Amino acid sequence: MTLLDGITARIIETPRLNVNILERSGDDPATPPERTVVFIHGNVSSALFWQETMLDLPLDLRVLAIDLRGFGGTEHAPVDATRGVRDFSDDVAATLEELSIPAAHLVGWSMGGGVVMQYALDHPALSLTLLSPVSPYGFGGTRRDGSRLTEDDAGTGGGAANPDFVQRLIDRDLIADAPTSPRSVFRSSYVASGYAGEHEDLWVESMLTTSTATGNYPGDGVPSPNWPGFAAGTTGVLNTMVPKYFNVSAIVELSDKPPVMWVRGTLDPIVSDTSFYDMNHLGQLGVVPGWPGAEVAPPQEMVSQTRDVLDAYAAAGGEVTELSLEGVGHSAHLEAPAEFRRALLSVIGYVGTPVDPAPPTETIILKSED
Repeated sequence: MTLLDGITARIIETPRLNVNILERSGDDPATPPERTVVFIHGNVSSALFWQETMLDLPLDLRVLAIDLRGFGGTEHAPVDATRGVRDFSDDVAATLEELSIPAAHLVGWSMGGGVVMQYALDHPALSLTLLSPVSPYGFGGTRRDGSRLTEDDAGTGGGAANPDFVQRLIDRDLIADAPTSPRSVFRSSYVASGYAGEHEDLWVESMLTTSTATGNYPGDGVPSPNWPGFAAGTTGVLNTMVPKYFNVSAIVELSDKPPVMWVRGTLDPIVSDTSFYDMNHLGQLGVVPGWPGAEVAPPQEMVSQTRDVLDAYAAAGGEVTELSLEGVGHSAHLEAPAEFRRALLSVIGYVGTPVDPAPPTETIILKSED
């Protein structure tokens, strides 16, 4: 793994599996939970993506990033998708227990947003920062209210992965010579056009740590009588987020509601009401032939679903802040690091080193009625 100066890696042995974590050099393990921040990465990535953010945070915080199973330096144990993302969230819990961290501020990006929401359902959390999170109802196959379109979740899960992209992960393709190469996917899907960070090679290397072994990425699929002809399987990463197995909307019912910061980019092509990774949206565009129409297979309104659930969370007594960043794609921590840093420090209630007072692009605050 390529580590930036100031970042270290080590393996934590847990009863579940061996987990790789990144830490910042000099951070004090005795830092109290209220000043401890834990970062969880998304799909086809690893903790390496958090390094710039970790280095940019005040030095009196303890910050660490965890590689999920099958990514980065963590053991490539298979994923039981019938548990939703609980294999991932339980791994996080086991890791924090070994580190004697009873609670922390959690940051989850994309699929990692789903992992930290599941974690909050099962364990105490001090705050949740959701960066371009998967919808609380999963990825694909639902109406606006979260109800499932088919009993087998047709068009979702492992069968939705592009086989050429998977092969290029296996081949460790570092070149942007095809639309399905990891570098091209990073440029077209992870960030908005115009992003020019200095560590693109590192981000692509992070993507290439994704395990494609059986039970990891992307997961299996099964034939379906419903359009587009395949449905969710039971193992592997993509199947963890299908609506049959994944639904974290119950965060609305938490008696102890941690404050939530929702950060998203307006140009995100992955988590969107018009996602280019949603088979039903692609069918509507004519990219996938034979689309049966919006009555049968409507595109998933991912952002609207998240807002609906978080509105309900606020109405039930929680506190939610939505930060919408114009011109930003799926990776605000890379594309708008100053705005993301301010948002994170705000939700954790940080008091200490002064923060750049420039306002974010757009902030919407939702508070409980009391």
